[in-house]
Amino acid sequence: MSNYLQTLKTVSPGADLNAYKSSVNSFSILTPDEEKNLAERLYYDSDLDAARQLVMAHLRFVVHLAKSYNGYGLPQGDLIQEGNVGLMKAVKRFNPEKGVRLVSFAVHWIKAEMHEYILRNWRIVKVATTKAQRKLFFNLRSSKKSLSWLTADEAQLMADDLGVNLKDVYQMEGRLTSVDPAFDLVGDDDSDSGTVYSPSQYLEDQGADPALLLENENWEDNNHRQLTEALDALDSRSRDILASRWLGEKKETLHELAARYDVSAERIRQLEKNAMKKLKTTLVA
Repeated sequence: MSNYLQTLKTVSPGADLNAYKSSVNSFSILTPDEEKNLAERLYYDSDLDAARQLVMAHLRFVVHLAKSYNGYGLPQGDLIQEGNVGLMKAVKRFNPEKGVRLVSFAVHWIKAEMHEYILRNWRIVKVATTKAQRKLFFNLRSSKKSLSWLTADEAQLMADDLGVNLKDVYQMEGRLTSVDPAFDLVGDDDSDSGTVYSPSQYLEDQGADPALLLENENWEDNNHRQLTEALDALDSRSRDILASRWLGEKKETLHELAARYDVSAERIRQLEKNAMKKLKTTLVA
């Protein structure tokens, strides 16, 4: 296990991405027979060294897939690392008896991890949460031929191809072209349009409103006063039962209170129920 983890750590993408790529390209590509032999050792004997060799031989494929997602503005090293996670998940679940090559099986796991990473980090606000939205997100990004907006015909064709509503296509296109503004204004605006206001200048902090703070404080004080008065209206035993059951840091059980007052637990439950009823009546009044 330690040899397996150490090897993965050695080839993990770091600051020098070119050195990493050179490293993974140095691993030999497995022949079908070699791959099947290693997969059977892992599948039937839980051979971790076989798993290590399978992973290492396919790291270059993860790098190849990561290149296709360069347009999202995210670090390629992070994409590769997420893809490596998907590769390891695929190796763990690969069944050599299915008659397919590992690369054909692993591509779905690798892309799934990369997609999840992109959707988590591409925007502050999630742009795609459902399966249909995710499909539309990646197809729209790869299908657009320019930075211009889709024409009506292009939008309709994409909606038909993906089996979604035309409205969903336009909505996703709007999300893709939007920009996350900085909360604080950075620098000066030199354009002719005037001052650009950042969210920090127009978003309100409702919790800092003095009127609301005073209102909440008065509300809490009033509730505390009413509860105190309602408890004072109870007899000492009922008040002690409620305090012991609900108001103390350590909640006492019915049997503990029954032992204290030398009655049955059922009697304590009845007293508690009657006390609660009186308390609610007093508070409502």
